[in-house]
Amino acid sequence: MNVTTVGLDLAKRTFQVHAVDASGSVVVRKALRRSQVLPFFTALPSCLIGMEACGTSHHWARELTMLGHEVRMMPPAYVKPYVKRGKNDAVDAEAICEAVTRPTMRFVAMKSAEQQAALSLHRTRNLLVKQRTQLVNMIRGLLAEFGIDIPEGLERALGLARQIAAKEAAPDVPAMAIQILDLLCAQVLDTHGRLQAIDRSIGALQRADDVARRLSTIPGIGPVGATALAASVADPGQFRSGREFAAWLGLTPSQNSSGGKDRLGRITKMGDRYLRKLLVVGATSLIRRARYKPETADPRLVALLARKPVRVASVAMANKMARVVWAIMARGETYQSRHIPTLAG
Repeated sequence: MNVTTVGLDLAKRTFQVHAVDASGSVVVRKALRRSQVLPFFTALPSCLIGMEACGTSHHWARELTMLGHEVRMMPPAYVKPYVKRGKNDAVDAEAICEAVTRPTMRFVAMKSAEQQAALSLHRTRNLLVKQRTQLVNMIRGLLAEFGIDIPEGLERALGLARQIAAKEAAPDVPAMAIQILDLLCAQVLDTHGRLQAIDRSIGALQRADDVARRLSTIPGIGPVGATALAASVADPGQFRSGREFAAWLGLTPSQNSSGGKDRLGRITKMGDRYLRKLLVVGATSLIRRARYKPETADPRLVALLARKPVRVASVAMANKMARVVWAIMARGETYQSRHIPTLAG
């Protein structure tokens, strides 16, 4: 078969293939079971394969690349405009096959298995943090029903949970409520212990990864943010500038411009929500430090706080941090607090 381009619609069990030759004529349009995918592409000559970036796309991209094919992954939102009518697997595969050949299409860099393993740490940590918060809130709410108030702060709630679990404290509540409290306290302490183990693994990963170590030199970025950025951005060269990287993270204003008039709105909040949250949280920590110790803070941040509300300043700082992150990853440098950009000649 003279196949030059293939659109592959991924699924759990049934995969749809749409292949064309150099003239654009359809050569193959068929469904494949999971066990038939690799044998089918093994028999094909080297060609361009397009697929949507999804949960399993990086695995299949690595497998097909090892067979000698060129694999390009695209955001599903960029493929959608090429769907002509209706919605089924065959139509989606045809749209993928057409979209992958567009010269202005943007592609997702393929992640290695190690990068995906590092991201699994972050996804699990994020889940456990939510579960710990839910359990603490449940304990607070249960005790509040009986007129017992826990002081604010995670450590104070965990301290009381340790006392209840060790039978060092016995709240004045009915026996049935004590039984539920024992269950909740044991659960929240177990979740907290698992979180500490994950944090130790992330710290070890940060010390072992060169990119994460260099990103950790940026104020406001710790081991969690550094390792998440290093694992998520497989190829910083896919972004032409730091501003484009910040726009990819959704930290730039949305536009509704027309007729030569620029109308900017709120930030787009596009891209990876987890990375954007880490940058905003890191910027918020810098702002909190600047408000209490302005003499040790960056003068530009202090001046920004004097002009803008705190939340606007935190997002603006997150945007700046994203640009610094891109520069460090793209140029192999470390953070310099008094860095002066080189002017173009």
